[in-house]
Amino acid sequence: MPGEFVCLIGPSGCGKTTLLRLMHGLLEPDSGQVLIDGDRAATPGPHAGFVFQSFRLLPWRTVLDNVEFPLEIQQVPGAERRTRARDYLRLVGLEDFEHSYPHELSGGMQQRVGLARALAMEPQILLMDEPFAALDAITRRLMHAELLRIWAATGTTIVFVTHDVGEAIVLADRIGVMTRGPAATLKALLPVELPRPRDLADPRLAAMYGRVEALLLPEAS
Repeated sequence: MPGEFVCLIGPSGCGKTTLLRLMHGLLEPDSGQVLIDGDRAATPGPHAGFVFQSFRLLPWRTVLDNVEFPLEIQQVPGAERRTRARDYLRLVGLEDFEHSYPHELSGGMQQRVGLARALAMEPQILLMDEPFAALDAITRRLMHAELLRIWAATGTTIVFVTHDVGEAIVLADRIGVMTRGPAATLKALLPVELPRPRDLADPRLAAMYGRVEALLLPEAS
């Protein structure tokens, strides 16, 4: 559904990242096709933004220049490009760091630059491949809150890959549980009908955790 936050979870090697790459157009399906809002996702383009697990920032470019980079590729005019980049840096709370370089930022700040870069393309769908896996636990929790704030502000549809059941429950409207590869399928799509912000100490979340874990455990054996 447009504007929905969906988390994909499943055992290693089941194809979660491959599915994101198919949705982005980085890979061609062996058969069938991927449609986003009725259009075929055949090649990478502005229909989808991608946030990787590694920050993938260009170290020789400033924060502002990193956010502008995909807009340069799309040949967005310079003035509009800079305005959009600054708007999204403001959205992620990094407007005071536009002249900094990636090595001067913390891991959480670098990932926010990556998020601003993806959002600056104003995509229909934002694809996120374990974007917080390399962060420490506290920074990760802060990034969860930041991402939910930004998602609420933009209304962008998000598909988020994770190995962390708790992360999926805290973030998602629905959780897609995938079977073990190589011929993986979607085993279940579970709605998370709980108000935000969510606290894993809440017994309702604990019950949801148990449901997801019960679906995952057979896939790990």
